[in-house]
Order: sequence, then structure tokens, then C-alpha cells
Amino acid sequence: MQDIQTMMETISGWVWGPYMLVLIVGTGVFLTLRLMFWQIRMLPLAFKQVFGKHKHADSHTGDISHFASLMTALSATIGTGNIAGVATACVLGGPGAVFWMWMTALFGMATKYGEGVLAVKYRIKNDSGQMSGGPMYYIERGLKWKWLAIIFALFGTLASFGIGSSVQSNTVALAVENSMGIQTWITGIVITVLSALVILGGIKSISKASTVIVPFMAVGYVIGGLTIILNHLELVIPALELIFRDAFTGEAVAGGAIGAVIRYGVARGVFSNEAGMGSAPIAAAAAKTDHPARQGLVSMTGTFIDTIIVCSITGIVLVMGFILAGNSFGGETGAVLTTRVFDQLLPGVGGWVVTLGIIFFAYSTILGWCYYGEKCCTYLLGEKYVMLYRIIYIASVFIGCVASLDLVWLFADTFNGLMAVPNLIALLLLSSVIVKESKDFVEKRKSGELY
Repeated sequence: MQDIQTMMETISGWVWGPYMLVLIVGTGVFLTLRLMFWQIRMLPLAFKQVFGKHKHADSHTGDISHFASLMTALSATIGTGNIAGVATACVLGGPGAVFWMWMTALFGMATKYGEGVLAVKYRIKNDSGQMSGGPMYYIERGLKWKWLAIIFALFGTLASFGIGSSVQSNTVALAVENSMGIQTWITGIVITVLSALVILGGIKSISKASTVIVPFMAVGYVIGGLTIILNHLELVIPALELIFRDAFTGEAVAGGAIGAVIRYGVARGVFSNEAGMGSAPIAAAAAKTDHPARQGLVSMTGTFIDTIIVCSITGIVLVMGFILAGNSFGGETGAVLTTRVFDQLLPGVGGWVVTLGIIFFAYSTILGWCYYGEKCCTYLLGEKYVMLYRIIYIASVFIGCVASLDLVWLFADTFNGLMAVPNLIALLLLSSVIVKESKDFVEKRKSGELY
């Protein structure tokens, strides 16, 4: 077992090493330049697609609305990385890491846009009449590389049992045990039953739950963070100054190691918003839409919400706490650090904001990743294995609550990272398709063919 863990640590270190981070961010930069900063120019229209009302939207091809598809994607994206991941980045890289998370999100929006475009462009209707899409489909149908599509689907299926179910349920179980003293197996039963009630209903059930849970949990967490910021306005400017200054010096924590600031900021940013991972386009493919570019716009707002809004709240509050403590994080990291700082700056309430955030963020991730894993498994084995996959996935939720997950974390991180490789290859090689669809969308809107 020790040999396996050592091997997985080596592979994980390679997968999430500097070459992977350069590839992920580089893909975003490349698409940004090819699309002439589309994610900035079209952001207002993108939010209009998500929150606006469109007369003929229900008649478009697809299974769920733009809003529901975004909430399903965000249910898997907004997770413990927004709480624990940001804290880890700040501790290991310094306050300046928050700036590099913002940069990762800026270019990651172009990546998410491209994923959404290709997901709809190459999606198909399966035997049950539902839409199926994502990297495995645009790799197979766009690049004509079936073998690479199979590799992605295999990695996606395996990753779902780790980063999607067991790791998330373990996080919830430990958070509940630490804050409420409830044994992990009891939490395991509750969260497994709650997961089963939603998961067994498929994508429409998952999307319905996500449209309730995701806005509730995100708004609640953001309100808690904004309350802290508004109550300590005198620390906001110093915190932002420190973030920008440390981003280019690394002096605050990393001892002048600017490389560490960039590395951890980029790595945690990617972990948080999953731009380039290939997971979100699986949900995007189910959206009711009349043009691939329209869903691409919706998809890219997910990265903005996840990192520019939610992660920023965590990061700014943590840096405010860092300043109050005499430029120190007190030797803590992860969710423990975030909980302590929130509780310190908003006594009696702040700690509960983080604890409840962890619970809801992790639970929603369990739901979203089930859909991702199910679609990957279906691609490999066919529709008849859908229910078997769901049952095994639900069982892994309970196992995660009661098991030690050091090795599972390694497997989850590794396969989650390996998913990105086939997806990024497809995004780069199919970038001309993304540009073509974007131009077509603009021309059809100008002519009045599209609203």
C-alpha cells in the first residue's frame, strides 16, 4: 500500500506540476487572444443570458434551461476549494496568491467559453432522448480521435468517485463532527440518503436541486463575507494593497519567492473554477439553446462567479485577518484557518457561515459530479449501466464519511488533473471552430436571425 501511495504521489506531483499549470493558463491566454478578449467584451450579454427572460427559450433543443445548466455546473465547481483552497493558497503563496487567482479566472473564462461552445456544437441525443455532450464527444466528433475520447471518459469516471463523492462527503462529515460533535457515520447516513433522493432522478432532478441550493449557498456565503468587509472597511484598502504588492514581490509569506506566489495562486484558482478540466461542458451540453456561442457565454459566467466573486470574498477576508494578526496566519491553513478568521471578524456568526458553506458546497459538488461521472461512464459502457453507476456512486458517498481518504485524495487529484490533458488538446486544436461559431453568433444577432 505504501508503494502505491508513493507512486501516486509522484504521478500527482507530475500531473499538477508547472507544465500542467502553464498548459491550462496558456490555453486560456491563447483563446483570449484568438477571440480578442471576448470574455470581457461579452460579459454583460453573458449575464443577460443567465438571468434574463427569453420568449422562445423553452422551444430550443436541450433538456434544461441556461440557468439550470449553469447552476448544475456551479454545483460541482463551487466547493471546498472556495474556502479551504483559497486559505491554502494564501498560506503557501502569501496574500499575493489572490491576485494570481484573479488572473487565472480572467483567462479561464475564455477556456470555459470555448468548452461551452464545443459542448453544444458536438452534442448528440442519446437513446433515452436526452442530450449528451462534453469533451468525449467533441474529441470524437471534432478531432475524430475516439481513443482520446475514451481516455478522457475513463479519467472522468474514476475522478467522480474521488473528488466528486467520497472526498466531499468526508469533508462534510469532519466539519459536522468538529462543529456539532455528531459522529461521522451518522452524518454519512444522512448525506447518503439526501444524495440518493436527488441523484436517482437524473439530470432534471439534479438541476432542480442545484437551482435551489447553489444560489442559496453562494448568496449566503457572500453576504457573510461582505458583512465582515463592511464592518472592517478600514482594512479593505490595506488588504488590497498587500495583495497587489505581494503578487509581484512575494515578501509577505513566501520569503521573496515570487514563483511560489504565482504557482499556488494559479493552482488553487484552477482547482476552484475547473476551467480546462473538461467537467463543466458536460452540464453545458444539456442546456436548451439556439446557438453554441450562447451557451458558451453562460458557461463563462461560472468562472466569474466562482473565482472573481466567491473566492475573492474568502481571500480578502483572510488577508484582513492576516493584517490584524500582525502579518501572520497563525500556523493554520485550509478550512480551519478560514473558519477562525471569519469567526474572529464576525464573532458568533462567522464560524457558522464557513461551516454551513462547507456543508452545502460539498453536498452540491456531490450532486454535480454524479452527473459528470454518469455521462463519462455511459460513454464507455452504454445507457444500461446508468443506474448501476448511480448506486455505486451513492455507496461511495457513505464510504467517504467513515474512511480514511489520504490515498483517495491522491487518486482524485491525479485523475482530475489527467482529465484536463485530452480536453486542453481538443480546445487548442478546435480553436478555429470556437472562433467560427463566435463570429456566426455575432452576425446572426446583427441580422436579427437570433435575439
